[in-house]
Amino acid sequence: QVQLVESGGGLVQPGGSLRLSCVGSGQTLSGYAMGWFRQAPGKEREYVAGYSRTGGYTYYGDSVKGRFTISRDNGKNAVYLQMNNLKTEDTAVYYCAAGRTVITSSIRNQNAYHHWGQGTQVTVSS
Repeated sequence: QVQLVESGGGLVQPGGSLRLSCVGSGQTLSGYAMGWFRQAPGKEREYVAGYSRTGGYTYYGDSVKGRFTISRDNGKNAVYLQMNNLKTEDTAVYYCAAGRTVITSSIRNQNAYHHWGQGTQVTVSS
């Protein structure tokens, strides 16, 4: 069983940047597909970015392409989300998720992930 802990959220002005971290414990994250999701008040949970379980392929949600970058450090058993040019609509709770059986066709589907962190709040406001 893997446990995930997110950090790095906070308050930032529009146009600013934040870097979120997701650190795993219990098992190595390199054997999992990893995903970042977010949920704003009153909205459904949305796929943000992720890695495939094999091959190291990266995927992004349409609303963050070109602004967000996912990366990983296997030595630290961590996955990161660099968020640049933040917009007010990026305000949400951001969750890290891991799944051993996620396939490409379901990589954006939250139900394919079985392990979740507690979330970290990102607020973009002037």
